[in-house]
Amino acid sequence: MTRIWKTWACGAWRCFSDPGLAPQPARLPAPLRAMAAQAQSLGLLLARLYVARVFWLSGLTKLRDWSVTLALFEDEYHVPLLPPELAAWLGTAGELGLSVLLALGLCGRFAAAGLSVVNLVAVLSLAEIAPAALLGHQLWGVLLIAVLLWGAGRWSVDGWIVSRAGGS
Repeated sequence: MTRIWKTWACGAWRCFSDPGLAPQPARLPAPLRAMAAQAQSLGLLLARLYVARVFWLSGLTKLRDWSVTLALFEDEYHVPLLPPELAAWLGTAGELGLSVLLALGLCGRFAAAGLSVVNLVAVLSLAEIAPAALLGHQLWGVLLIAVLLWGAGRWSVDGWIVSRAGGS
């Protein structure tokens, strides 16, 4: 049983912390392949930092005045299946903790998946959402999907760990 758990845990760790550094097909000349890999890592870094900043600031706003946050979760946000106080705690912890992981690129896919859930719940829990706010949530969702698909990139803690472990 312990061996099965260890195998599963190692597989889950690899899945959630994979920086997406698999070798690229040789359809492009080597110099262009190298430039494309660096451009992809730069794009993923910028996406991670932008989305992490948005959620970090949102979490700090919730912490700044906890009574207002609780009132919002009781009256405005209608999170399904959770009591308002628990939803407030989980939402705030998710925004703060996962945004740090995303910014660092540590378990980047896990952080992107978690913030995608927070983002989706935020959109679904509001009875009415302004079109501009909805566009913001859609942009964050697309950027998070990019990190989910391609990993955190070379310029991340995940990428550093893989390079130190002798990966690609």
